[in-house]
Amino acid sequence: MNDDTFRDKLAAYCVKTFGASDDLGGVQRLSGGASMESWAFSYGGEDYVLRRLPSGLSPDDDGLRGVPLSTQADIIELARTAGVTAPEVRGRLKDGDGLGEGFIMTKAEGETLPHKILGNPDFAEAEGRLTEQCAGELAAIHKIEMNPLLQSLEYFSPADLIRLQKDKYQEIGGQIPIYEYAFHWLEQNAPDASDQYLVHGDFRMGNLMIDHQGLSAVLDWELVRLGDPVQDLAYLCTPSWRFGHYEKAAGGFDSAESLLAAYADASGAAVDPDRFRFWLIYSTLWWGVACMVMGQIWRSHGDRSLERTVIGRRVSEVEIDLALLFEEILPDAIATPLDWSVPDQDSVTGETSYGELLTALDEWNTKQVLPGLTGHDKFQSRVAGNALGIARRQADWGPKFRKACDARLAAIGYDHRQLCDGLSQGDIAITTAAVWDHLRLSALERLSIDQPKYAGLKVALKKWSPT
Repeated sequence: MNDDTFRDKLAAYCVKTFGASDDLGGVQRLSGGASMESWAFSYGGEDYVLRRLPSGLSPDDDGLRGVPLSTQADIIELARTAGVTAPEVRGRLKDGDGLGEGFIMTKAEGETLPHKILGNPDFAEAEGRLTEQCAGELAAIHKIEMNPLLQSLEYFSPADLIRLQKDKYQEIGGQIPIYEYAFHWLEQNAPDASDQYLVHGDFRMGNLMIDHQGLSAVLDWELVRLGDPVQDLAYLCTPSWRFGHYEKAAGGFDSAESLLAAYADASGAAVDPDRFRFWLIYSTLWWGVACMVMGQIWRSHGDRSLERTVIGRRVSEVEIDLALLFEEILPDAIATPLDWSVPDQDSVTGETSYGELLTALDEWNTKQVLPGLTGHDKFQSRVAGNALGIARRQADWGPKFRKACDARLAAIGYDHRQLCDGLSQGDIAITTAAVWDHLRLSALERLSIDQPKYAGLKVALKKWSPT
């Protein structure tokens, strides 16, 4: 529906629900959200957020097993009664409202964007409280007693979750060597199934509202389910959710050790380090597969969101993350120095090169389009700039990286598919120096194209540099 129709339907809903006839104001789609929409608006002197799934879409269209919005609203209300800091649900959409599936909640005050919070002196006091607050919120979620609502949620054992992710990865046609090894490692190290607890499923920076006193609301409950509480803790420590502060494993604001200690104090339950490591590697790989799913949806389901294609290229950041995580448990001798750098830029003569075309388009977007945009359009323009940068670097460096990759594989004695199969089945040893070097170099090459500013790339280069 167009913007005017949407506003009219939202205004009619507010009149019906809140019993007033005030003007609807400040209607703005919040940044982010490839399919699920969040809209901020004001009505009757109060600020609200509409969480909405447009008609015709499913909460599982991302392939992440999201729960219906009506269930999310139920869980949020239950969590609030249990002392969890969550927004108040103020209304639920019905079929006759013409707005799709969704609910309205009170707008929480604060900031969600991690790059505006982490390391910002204005949020320093709040950041210092996040470890204790996050541990307390997770403990409160995990302590919610079983009831019919929770019993309606899905539960999968660790082995089941590995199988689901591997099936999804293979269905898409994934062939990434270090992903193959990660699946094998997870299968060999899966813990026994735990007792069933409510887990948030997506508890991380970006899904937490932060004000100057700290955590003001736990948001984004679409992945809620029954599971192992340690998974929530490890998910918060996933490298991709550190948002540039790679050395601070817990969400980019503290160490994992501090988070686990605070959780033990809040919950009364100590966290087994081996179980935590399993879930950390699982959560890291899960995000890589989720990125692949985003790209596959764009490719095959008709949802042509630009953001999906760029997220689909983030699989390479997970390659670096997995390599760094595995080096914590593999023999020290395996992490030998690598002689690697991005290729020098070739001089261009004659007709315009593909790289030059992409550079010109990127400059036009950055200098002429982006400055005149606001809100979601500005966000989309920045995503477009990221996509153009990826394509430009691929045009400039891709052929040289492909040649180097082929030479390494020839020296190892496997083609790409054989290497993937051997790592997946445990027939090829990851500790073979030439194999491990190839996996690390491939990750460096791919990530330098896809996301050269990713913090994990800087960490890997520093660790693997000859000097």
